[in-house]
Amino acid sequence: MSVNKVILVGNVGADPDVRYFDNNNRVANVRLATTERGYTLQNGTQVPERTEWHNLVFRYGLAATVEKYVKKGSQLYVEGKIRTRTYDDKTGVRRYVTEIYVDDMQMLGRRDQQAQPAGAPQPQQQQGGWQQAQPQYQQPQYQQPAPFVQPQSPAINAEPYDNAPYGEDKADDLPF
Repeated sequence: MSVNKVILVGNVGADPDVRYFDNNNRVANVRLATTERGYTLQNGTQVPERTEWHNLVFRYGLAATVEKYVKKGSQLYVEGKIRTRTYDDKTGVRRYVTEIYVDDMQMLGRRDQQAQPAGAPQPQQQQGGWQQAQPQYQQPQYQQPAPFVQPQSPAINAEPYDNAPYGEDKADDLPF
């Protein structure tokens, strides 16, 4: 048995590169940065911050979602598989590319503001700086759930639900 699964949480380095194919199929390529924070060891040695760049490949419906909503700076959670492909460059040298083929994605937000689709209310400049546009919806009001009531257990002398004598097998309509 083997497992090829990758989970990444990071920030998009540039707007997605989307390519179209026949039948309106598309593929979106995104560069994602994951950063390990720097720290200091007990002996005083400083370990610097380290950033890794990952090549993500989105296909089918995910590619359309990425094209519409993901922008530079968006924070993403992705799950997928590692795949390595090779090609020969112009000088004939064999090159290797490692990519993450994304199976699942969740948008977590952006560093500066939430990513917004086209047509959504845009931030408006007001005196003192930029402010987010007010949402056009009301926060739902939640009611307190009803208290839990312990169900009454049936009386010991009660007949079974199918009215068959106890211990007697009764044919039923179930296929199993």
